[in-house]
Amino acid sequence: MSKYRRILLKISGEYLAGKESCGIDNLTLIKISEVLAQLNAEGFEMAVVVGGGNFWRGRDYPDMDRVTADQIGMLGTTMNALALSDALDQKDVATRVMNAVEMPKISESFIRKRAVRHLEKGRVVIFAGGTGNPFFTTDSAAALRASEINADVILKATLVNGVFDKDPNLFPDATMYTNLTYAEVLNQELNVIDATAAALCRDNKMNLIVFNLNDPDNISRIAHGEHIGTLVSTGE
Repeated sequence: MSKYRRILLKISGEYLAGKESCGIDNLTLIKISEVLAQLNAEGFEMAVVVGGGNFWRGRDYPDMDRVTADQIGMLGTTMNALALSDALDQKDVATRVMNAVEMPKISESFIRKRAVRHLEKGRVVIFAGGTGNPFFTTDSAAALRASEINADVILKATLVNGVFDKDPNLFPDATMYTNLTYAEVLNQELNVIDATAAALCRDNKMNLIVFNLNDPDNISRIAHGEHIGTLVSTGE
């Protein structure tokens, strides 16, 4: 039984790089596009926010002006969005890349009502350009876009099984949380999403599920109501 209808998936650029240090791994792109195509065929309204860390990480250039570094990152998200759109197009899935930064020759500018209309028509909408402003992460962009399109849930794809009390890659005894509130995330400074994104989700009562995308089928399992990963909510 489907638990969610309109889903926003947040994918990092690092995930799209696969085992490579940068760029896009073709097999990874194919796998994620297959899952999205299947969910689209089942009638789910799918939106995606992509990061750009596989092409550019501003923190690696501490001497660069922060605004410029973030703007380059927005270009990285656009490259990933176009690649994902093409992979879906090859599976006969209608897509729209909607950009927070105006690039009319390669993407639509983000307009909320138009984005919702695309979803209602069965198109997969891929949001690029972050929020369009520097100093905001793509996690904040995911929280913003999900709130704007009135998504049922945000699925944040990671390379671990959920949210832990400490880094599971460093501490074998790390404990995974099944459920958290945004208050706990903020008060304990848990590494889930940045504080701005967490506050935005909390204020708009937006549920967030953090899960492992090493198995792309987890997206479908969550969409159909299976409890996987860590659910973050207001606790109400």
